[in-house]
Amino acid sequence: MTSRERVFAHLEGRPVDRLPLMPITMMFACDQIGARYRDYCTDYRVLADGQLRTAEAFGFDYVNTMSDPAREAADCGATVEYFDQQPVALVEDQALLADKAKLASLKIPDPLANGRMHNGIKAVALLKERVGRKKIVEGWVEGPIAEAADLRGINTVMLDFFDDPEFVRDLFAFVVEMELLFAKEQVRAGADVIGVGDAAASLVGPQIYQEFVWPYERKLVEGIHGFGAKVRLHICGNTRRSLAEMGMLGCDIVDLDSLAPISEARRQMGPSQVLLGNLNPVAVLRNGNPSIVSEAIAECHQQSGPRFIVGTGCEVPRDTPIENLRALCDYAHSHKP
Repeated sequence: MTSRERVFAHLEGRPVDRLPLMPITMMFACDQIGARYRDYCTDYRVLADGQLRTAEAFGFDYVNTMSDPAREAADCGATVEYFDQQPVALVEDQALLADKAKLASLKIPDPLANGRMHNGIKAVALLKERVGRKKIVEGWVEGPIAEAADLRGINTVMLDFFDDPEFVRDLFAFVVEMELLFAKEQVRAGADVIGVGDAAASLVGPQIYQEFVWPYERKLVEGIHGFGAKVRLHICGNTRRSLAEMGMLGCDIVDLDSLAPISEARRQMGPSQVLLGNLNPVAVLRNGNPSIVSEAIAECHQQSGPRFIVGTGCEVPRDTPIENLRALCDYAHSHKP
């Protein structure tokens, strides 16, 4: 059974030979090839090399194109800052939509116009060329509140929910339209799965999540499914107050950060939702030892039950001991759902 066959079979509820393995690696993958992280973010060939080296070395079932949250915002014209060994960052005090009136004239960028989104699409295409049908290729887009925060500023958009809710809805609609265009081109380039990163969703309460965020996440999920791709939702932080709603989005995979207990997610999302995580990437994976990692991921599996994919609550830290990551991988390689 190839990795691609394994993941698809598992998502569809068919028997598999072992648990799928899909941890998030970005800076860790870059370090495996000794590259600058700036180059990993800006040169699709470096990203592909890092992902392929890491996937082969540790037996991952997929490769992904994540590098930082600033791709789409940069192509919209936002001010971003580049660092040699850190992710690209938004400059919040120079937010593109500091004047919200600018949204009315903001144009959705062409994802094929040789900007940062196009670099991500070329990464998908190169990974697909090199893994063929052996492994899953995962593209990535920002979710509605995450991208709104990138364009407007996280602190400002939080006030907008109360000061100008209609503007928030207009901004989210703009974001979803842009992200669907970006996702569509990634699927055309060969992406099997589109990851949706909506980190800021964990910073709002359940009322705001249900009223504002959830409807637009749902539109994004439905649109990606319409392109023929699977959807993986990743929300950093404590999402336990919104677990039931997340389970109703229709995502094929829901990632859980270490602050959101898998046992609660299983109770609230039901038995069929595929869960990934929620191993603490720092306290357990980076700072623990192989025995601690093995015991912790076994507990995650036990709490989740069979609809489970092995991974961490968030990105594998770049200085994670190799033996600790191998312990995580060995669990997937030696256990069935």
